[in-house]
Formats: sequence, structure tokens, C-alpha cells
Amino acid sequence: MRSRPRFGRLLAVALVAVLALAGCSDPEDQPPREQVTGLPDFTALVAANAPSVVNVTGVRSLPALSGAPEDANPHEWLHGLFGDEGDQLPGPLLPQANDGSGFILSEDGYIATNAHVIEGASKVFVRLADSRELAAEVVGVDQIGDIALLKVDAKDLPTVKAGNPQKLKVGEWVVAIGAPFGFDNSVTAGIVSAKGRSLPTDNYVNFIQTDVAVNPGNSGGPLFNLDGKVVGINSQIYSKSGGFMGLSFAIPIDVAMDAVHQLKEYGKVRRGWLGVYIQDVSPDLADSFGMKKPVGALVARVVEDSPAAKAGLKSGDVITKVNGEEIKTSGDLPPKIGQLKPGTKATLDVVRSGEHKQIEVTVGSQEKAHKEASQQPQEVLGMKVRPVPADMAKKLGLPDGEGAAVADVTGSPAASAGVRPGDVILKLANRTVKGPASLEEMASQLPSGQVVPMLVRRGEGALFLPIRIP
Repeated sequence: MRSRPRFGRLLAVALVAVLALAGCSDPEDQPPREQVTGLPDFTALVAANAPSVVNVTGVRSLPALSGAPEDANPHEWLHGLFGDEGDQLPGPLLPQANDGSGFILSEDGYIATNAHVIEGASKVFVRLADSRELAAEVVGVDQIGDIALLKVDAKDLPTVKAGNPQKLKVGEWVVAIGAPFGFDNSVTAGIVSAKGRSLPTDNYVNFIQTDVAVNPGNSGGPLFNLDGKVVGINSQIYSKSGGFMGLSFAIPIDVAMDAVHQLKEYGKVRRGWLGVYIQDVSPDLADSFGMKKPVGALVARVVEDSPAAKAGLKSGDVITKVNGEEIKTSGDLPPKIGQLKPGTKATLDVVRSGEHKQIEVTVGSQEKAHKEASQQPQEVLGMKVRPVPADMAKKLGLPDGEGAAVADVTGSPAASAGVRPGDVILKLANRTVKGPASLEEMASQLPSGQVVPMLVRRGEGALFLPIRIP
């Protein structure tokens, strides 16, 4: 008879235990449960590396306007020359600034950033994470690779560590630290979207594509992996609005550091040059060339007297390897050749008329090739332009390589704008022109039909001309 009460007590204890396991007991009696979100914690990474990230400001000034009194306000002086239309002059004719980011490479003050961050700057300043502002010396600039090396006078600075971008995996988490729109030490995170991405305007860099939020001002800042090591330099975004749209591109840090070492040692970057115009191999072209797969870089044209021509490369050849490394698309070839030092020999695997062969080529100098090409007038916007001669640049007070001299006016839109032979183009749409190639690239990026201001130097004076982009 006593067994029933005992059984009832046991049942009650069991029910309490079940309810407790089900979470129905008093919450205060439960141990705290760790929340699992599946997302990494970036706080330690940021705390360790944010002090090494800096804000870079390049201050630009327009060249002196000859003929103006020393104490004249540029706006008022131009009003006197051009009347009330001076109200339409774009922007202030006073010092302007480019803002970007950078990161400290060494304790004694070497800093890496993008070349376009300091483009046209007469002075460069760096603001450290501890709010110190220091003047920076420009050690060297690599315009093609978009890398600049700066030096500030300081000691015991916090530095970053370089990682290996070759080990990055698509889908891996990465973190950017920079100064978008001037907001210092802003942190954003995302994943690696793709690797080895070629862009039309940058043939010598295979970019890391990410979905990390990058905006104007982030340029030149570091991209970190989860080990807290720099794997890239945030350089470009693809955008139709001017702001972030989910496509960001970073220069792999190994490519950037190669440029940094050369800038530090030589003051410039030396890249290899082959001398071919190339395109991708389509499936149909692969069939016509007797290839099993559409891979490699198809040679469309060989530049006369180039290393490729001297080695015997021909139009129709398909380059599939460089020194044993595969060329999967045409975009893979320029970086492979570019990283070779001029004068070195390279072995190319080539498919010619269905047959596989190897060709040895002595790599040429890209700098020499570009210099020779730049001596020929380039036609852009209805005018033929060439580099500003050294004596003229000195007379006008222009930095080396800046401006484009008009050799001839061939038609509109230059003729309609009033451009004359002998003019020197200084700016287009408020951006500094750094040679004929720069002018051509800038014009190609502007919307068709838009009228933009073009600042030209004419004799002892300077004036803005309205030019319509065709």
C-alpha cells in the first residue's frame, strides 16, 4: 500500500526534471548559453591593425596664371578677362585636396597608398591614428600599377604584416580599414568574390574582387585576411552611382610590394614587355586552331621590332604558358610578362596551326616601349596631342609628365571649343592631365554628350574652354 505514494513522488520528480530540460524552469536557474551566429569576430584584428592605417591627403594647386597680379583673386581676374561668364567657372581656383588611405610598412615611416590618391598633388600629408599630422615625401610613384610609396619623418610607428594573396580562397572573409569620405579608421567586412580579375583599364594587375564596402577615401587602404595580414590594397570599385555597389577590387599585396621595393631602390618600377596585341580564344576559334579547350592568349598583332617580333611570334599564335605557368585567358598574360625584369629570357608555350612548340623570347622594357609610343602624337577629342617638351614644361612650371601639348586641331569637338595648336591642356573636368594617354583615358570615362571644362595654357595666359564629349 505504501508503494503508491512513493511512486507518485518519483513521478513528480521526473516531471520536474523533464520540465527543467525543456526550459520551463525559472530562467534565473539556467546557466547562460553562448550565442552562435556563425560570423567571425573582427574586434581583435581591428584593435591590432587600425593604428597602422593612415589618412592620406594630396593637396593640389593650379599652375600660376601668368599675367595676373600677385595679389589677385583668381576668380576676379578671370572675371576681368571673360566678363560675367566667369560665374560659370567650375570649382574653386584655389588649392584642392584628394583624400585617401594608406598603411605603414616600416617603423621608420614608409607608407604605401594608391598613386591616384596623390595624383597631381604638390604637397602630401599623412594623418596617423593618434591624430598626428605629418608632411610626407613622395619616394616614388608607379602609375601603371597604381602604387605610391611615401615617407614620413617618424620613429617606432605601428606596422602591418603582409600575407600571401595566393592562398586566398573565394568565399573567405576579408576586412578593409580606411577613411571613406574622410571618416578615419572605418571598418567594413565581406568575402572574396573572385580572384585574378582583369579590368579593361589595368592590364598589368590581376585584382582580388570582394564585396567589402569600399567608397571614395578607401583607396590605398589595406585589405586584411582573418589572420590580420594585408592581402591587398583597396584600389577601385565598379559603380554607376559613384558609391559602393557590391563590386570592389584590390591590388594583391605581392604585386604591390614588388612595386614598393623597386620604388625604394630605383625610384621607378621596371616591367617586362612583349609587344603583342592579344584576345581571348573562343570555343569556335579553339576548334579552328585544333585546340581541345579555349584557353590561352591569341596573338592578333605583333608590334614591329618588338621582343615578340624578334623571337618569331606570329599573328594567330596562341600563347598557353609562360615559363611553365598556364595562361588561361588573355588577361593572364600581361601580369605574367610585366613581373619579369627587362632583359631576362622567358619560354613561351605556343600553339601554331595546331602544333605545340616552345619559343624563347628576351623580354623588353615596358618603360622604353611607352616612351617611344608617347613620342607619336595621339588623336583625341578632335586634336593631336603629344607630351609637353621639357623646356616648355620648365617655362610653364609644370611637373614632369604633366599636361598635353596640342600639335594640331583636326576637327570637332576641339575645333568647336576653340582649341588652337600650341595650347597646353592642363585639366579636363577638373582633373589633372598627365600626358596624352591620361587625357585619352579621362575623355573615355566621361558621359557622351556632356560639356565639361578644359583648362588650357595659351601663351602667357590660361583659360577654360567648354568641350563636348562626343
